[in-house]
Amino acid sequence: MNGDTLYTIGDLARRTGLTVKTIRFYSDRGIVPPTDRSPTGYRLYGIEAVARLDLVRTLRDLGLDLATIRKVVDREISLQEVAAAHAEALAVQIRMLRRRRAVLTAVAKRGSTPEEMDLMHKLAKLSEDERQRLISEFLDAAFGGLEANPEFAGIMRSMTPELPDNPEAEQVQAWVELAELSQDPDFRAGMRRVAEQHAADRAHGNTLGVRRDAVAMVRDQVVPALVAGIDPVSPQADPVVAAVMDQYARDCGRPDDVDLRRWLLVRLECASDPRRERYLQLLSVINGWPATESLGPVFHWTIRALSARTPT
Repeated sequence: MNGDTLYTIGDLARRTGLTVKTIRFYSDRGIVPPTDRSPTGYRLYGIEAVARLDLVRTLRDLGLDLATIRKVVDREISLQEVAAAHAEALAVQIRMLRRRRAVLTAVAKRGSTPEEMDLMHKLAKLSEDERQRLISEFLDAAFGGLEANPEFAGIMRSMTPELPDNPEAEQVQAWVELAELSQDPDFRAGMRRVAEQHAADRAHGNTLGVRRDAVAMVRDQVVPALVAGIDPVSPQADPVVAAVMDQYARDCGRPDDVDLRRWLLVRLECASDPRRERYLQLLSVINGWPATESLGPVFHWTIRALSARTPT
């Protein structure tokens, strides 16, 4: 056949493997227009129609809509531009599918109720801007009005989850749980109390937060007692408590008395909220940081030891 040969729809169907109905559909929408008509009115197509149909089939297999395909075959937009845009669209779909899979996995593990599943699904579908706004609201509830202090500004940054573009299932699950936790009014109020206590301490000249972290100091003294299995209310715990309070009193510049012990107890009880520790654990998973150390046993031991030795 020479270059001037014309083909009927039936000929194109045999050459391309597409059905007559499909080719007629593309022809009616101007994607593969006929070159001519036969004396009896049948559509006739040139050899270029075969190449156009092959391209159309490939683009349809990739998921492009007909309006975009027509622009490509008519050279109104380049195939490179379409491919780049479609690749990005597919990347968004893949991220969404990964998040949905993570939600379903979390539901299967947790045995969630339909209401919980609906909430988890909504949280997993949030855009990056929506996720940032949700966390910003939580951090503002906990630290609002205090962020002018560079120390609090740093704490807020360190408590901000950053879900990657292509998260693992466990990162999405952690994000959903963290988002739920951040909406807990009691947890927000507890975080606010800790922040306000810290701000008040600084305002009254207590620089322990700057010179040495109180939690780290308590941990250093208490962990050996935990490892040794010392009962916090037993006489064997007396030297440990004395060492903790001696170091704490010196760091605070205050005497080791009942007021200081009560003061420390209040702060340890606020800081020991297991939800706070869970938030930090989830944050590490989401941000890909090393797992945080559990301080629950340290808090529990110290609070019991101090309570047993401090008059109410």
